[in-house]
Amino acid sequence: MQQVVREFQQRAEQADFIAVIDDAGSHTARELLHRAATLAEAMSPGGADGVGGTVIVQADNSWRTVAASLAVGMSGGVLAVVNRHTTPAEFAAAWEDIRPDAVVAEPSAMNEWAVPELLQGRADTVLDGWTCLSTPGQRDVSRWSGGVLIGLTSGSTGRPKGVVQSEEALRYAGTSTIGINGLAAGDAVGAIVPLSSTAAYCFGVYLALLLGGPLVLTGKWDRAVALQRMADAGVRWTMCVPTMALQMGAEAAGSGILAGVRAITVGGGPMDRGALARAEQSLGTKILRVFGMSECLGHTSPSPDDPEEIRLGRDGRPFPGTNLRALAPDGTGAGPGVSGRAQVRGPSLFLGYARDGKVEPPALTADGYFPTGDLLMTHADGTISIMGREKDIIIRGGRNIDITEIERAVASYPRVARACVAAVPDEVLGERIALLVVTEDGGSIDLAEVTGHLDGVGLSKAKWPEFVFGIEELPQTKVGKLDRYGARELAHRLRVRTPDPA
Repeated sequence: MQQVVREFQQRAEQADFIAVIDDAGSHTARELLHRAATLAEAMSPGGADGVGGTVIVQADNSWRTVAASLAVGMSGGVLAVVNRHTTPAEFAAAWEDIRPDAVVAEPSAMNEWAVPELLQGRADTVLDGWTCLSTPGQRDVSRWSGGVLIGLTSGSTGRPKGVVQSEEALRYAGTSTIGINGLAAGDAVGAIVPLSSTAAYCFGVYLALLLGGPLVLTGKWDRAVALQRMADAGVRWTMCVPTMALQMGAEAAGSGILAGVRAITVGGGPMDRGALARAEQSLGTKILRVFGMSECLGHTSPSPDDPEEIRLGRDGRPFPGTNLRALAPDGTGAGPGVSGRAQVRGPSLFLGYARDGKVEPPALTADGYFPTGDLLMTHADGTISIMGREKDIIIRGGRNIDITEIERAVASYPRVARACVAAVPDEVLGERIALLVVTEDGGSIDLAEVTGHLDGVGLSKAKWPEFVFGIEELPQTKVGKLDRYGARELAHRLRVRTPDPA
């Protein structure tokens, strides 16, 4: 993080500027640098070698996360970001893998995570009431093989995995995004998703530091507050998950309140072209449907100048220098129009996972590609479409059913705002198909209405859901993505209370 922090310091020396706008108001670059210097001292107490070491920071959507980033960069340390809602068990697992030299968090989190029992050292009050607990002695940041950021992702195992990224990867992903969206130095960007994920941090904090303009934050998700704050601050770009984009579109009510925004990048969940088109028209901006992952940051995007069918109907094209391919079951390349297993290689590919306090290199192919676990279809014009996860299937009576195909067919129904397919257990068939639906008008929806639509669009009857549950909102992860595990649990509970269809 040293390079971007040095550049930020140089800009602040030349002329002070507003660096953060959050729930507490505006914060200048020089103010944040002053707070960062104080924190850097606390992270390197007497006896330490002056290096900040590996620091776990409670990354909330406030100036504190930016100040902590500056402090870690000043001291040549490595930043690991966690969410305040991280459970004690999740934190303990992350602790085993990261083995930090210091922890910075609010006192209640420090106690909940039992940090004083895990780390014996000096406690200092920092960042207006937070605590920095730091151990003295030598710090070895070389154990991260050049990594500067560790973000946690649950993946498919449920245990947090620490994704280790280098500054070169962060800079590549950030500058690629700046170029694609036509951003300029000093532009304001919004961060409305939790900054505790690798992608949110990269395209929030790091991107704002690169631009040297305001980072506009909201402490917790409130679509009305987010819209107004971004409009008032003149935000030029932001990133969010589909649910947030659709909710902001509904809140805007056709006002075009974000007409000054160059584009909104949307990824991390099921997306329907029609729903996104209605949202962008209401907001007055362009929405870019993208694909990325913590392990290879934001590696596809369309351009704001692309036609709607590309921006909203596909998942963009690879960043310059990033290669994405689809493989057929026999390992050969799947040609355009054919779905295959996705693999990616590029400058933002991660260094590995944090394991036992060091980097465990990723399992790559012989030619350096990382298998993403997604199904991918390429198109002749260089754009791509993500067809779902390899494991996103329901096995009903021995038949494999792709849930993504069902979700896309359901999402094309105008009354459907958001939908998720989940498996529910069945004694005879093994699994049956349940559908969770959020309607545009908030009204009820039944099985007959959904299957009537699916019949009309030609979806095979073998893939029709057998249960439909109207709900207020789909379960979400801590970073605002669709929580498929939570959706399965919810569908199971609702199924237990529902009689079998006639």
